[in-house]
Amino acid sequence: MRISGGQLRGREFTAPNNKRTHPMGERVRGGLFNTLGELDGLTVLDAFAGSGALSFEAVSRGALKATAIESDHQAQHTIKDNIASLGLSGQVQLIKANAGAWFYTSDEIYDLVLLDPPYDNTQANLLNDLAGRVKYGGIVVISLPPQVSLALAANYHLIQIKNYGDAAVHFFKREA
Repeated sequence: MRISGGQLRGREFTAPNNKRTHPMGERVRGGLFNTLGELDGLTVLDAFAGSGALSFEAVSRGALKATAIESDHQAQHTIKDNIASLGLSGQVQLIKANAGAWFYTSDEIYDLVLLDPPYDNTQANLLNDLAGRVKYGGIVVISLPPQVSLALAANYHLIQIKNYGDAAVHFFKREA
């Protein structure tokens, strides 16, 4: 895998070699981040981090810091190695935890929340909870299988949905 844009564009990193994670392809990642535009100085939550690809891409494109949450041990090891090989130890923090458990132990708020849950267990209630970690005026991006629909709380405005074959990427803005 490789980073599709920003300062680290073209740099390669690895993905876990297991069936528990489904790395977001470069085309989808590129489309997602091109839709978001400038990320300069933003803080990012990357729940269900897998390889850390979304965190790495965000930081490469100007985000100040990213928090990558992952529960799978093999994926955690891969993210840790990727952070080291990309030189991002000061910008990407790995949280070794289940996203649901982390939610109840942290009260951090972010400018951008990226949610790419396992497609066989999307956990709508957890996605709604995690979306609540974006600040007012912030953006929540959720990648889901195309046949799955999701409604967030009333104060989240659906901006757009971009379809990429086996993934539908939903962009929401949190209103006051």
